[in-house]
Amino acid sequence: MAISLFTSILLFLLQVCFSDDEKKVVKSSYWFFDSAYPLSNIGSTFYTHLLCAQAFVDPNTFQLNISNSKTAQPSYDLSIARGIADDSALSSMASNASTRKTFIDSSITIGRSYNFHGLDLDWEFPSTTTDMTNLGLLFKEWREAVEKESKNSNKPQLLLTAAVYYSSVFCSLSYPAEATENNLDWINVMAFDFGAPTWKPNLTEAPAALYNQFSEVSGDSGISSWIQAGFLARKIVFGLPYYGYAWKLKDANNHGFLAPANGPDITVDGALEFRVVTKKLVQFIAQNITITAFNSMLVSDYCYNGTTWIGYDDVQSIYTKVTYAKGKGSLGYFSWQIDLDYNWTLSKLNRLKLMNLSFSNIFVLVSRFLNSLL
Repeated sequence: MAISLFTSILLFLLQVCFSDDEKKVVKSSYWFFDSAYPLSNIGSTFYTHLLCAQAFVDPNTFQLNISNSKTAQPSYDLSIARGIADDSALSSMASNASTRKTFIDSSITIGRSYNFHGLDLDWEFPSTTTDMTNLGLLFKEWREAVEKESKNSNKPQLLLTAAVYYSSVFCSLSYPAEATENNLDWINVMAFDFGAPTWKPNLTEAPAALYNQFSEVSGDSGISSWIQAGFLARKIVFGLPYYGYAWKLKDANNHGFLAPANGPDITVDGALEFRVVTKKLVQFIAQNITITAFNSMLVSDYCYNGTTWIGYDDVQSIYTKVTYAKGKGSLGYFSWQIDLDYNWTLSKLNRLKLMNLSFSNIFVLVSRFLNSLL
């Protein structure tokens, strides 16, 4: 009887823990409508949300335009970016109540028309105090409109999310943290692009360092900034890059982080690029006599071959960051972007990490239960 009781309780705990991970943890990634990576190839067990990029704000009408409606599918969220022809489209749209309403109404219409579950705003980045104020107003009015539409249509509310700077402060401008938290379901914190050879050409960098003893810029400092601004950790989704950057070393024998460099290396794998996606990186390492290294202080990887040096996130970095996000109490993680992964390596890793954490929770709960019987 005791064994049967224990077994049934263990099965219940398994169900509870896995349902928490499956239903409450956000595991998301961005995917482009015109991607060569078809939706049918995406492992649905790896992600809870796909952010379909991108819809654009028309700089003249301020309505939302979707680039390719034929590829819009149910169960996904729509990512909204600035207008193609005018970088100030979002700023202009948010500048008064009338244009904000035009945008909001059109976004809800498109969201419902193509059975999206939510809408994600990718404004990179509000550049004035007025922009930040208007962003807060936009979020408030957007939430009110989504609630009203849900009541009228008797459908679940559309999710509202936003991609934001790694820190709550951008160029000395503070995000409207309170309005953002009150009105969005979560924020996607872009904890990457901290260093690239185009704007930091003279020294190699960790493009997405979790910690950084050499700089105030890191994933941890950014998350801490959002929390210190009063933003709830459980509404933060941590960003993971599925790409890195390539520098050209000045000296092949000096090849660590902050090594002297001569700007971008544009010859990786024969491509005229310095932004190296995971797929291409795996091929580069396999085809060349390449040395790889992991720096636990920064939580970042790099590899080098001759004077070619690439900073990126590999398995150990991603694993550590998912652990960090979980430990901070954050809602989950997102990756930029899904079709850059190689053979689902990083996507599988993230799911495995969450499962391992679930088993840890099970052992704690079982231990507490057994102690209660003594």
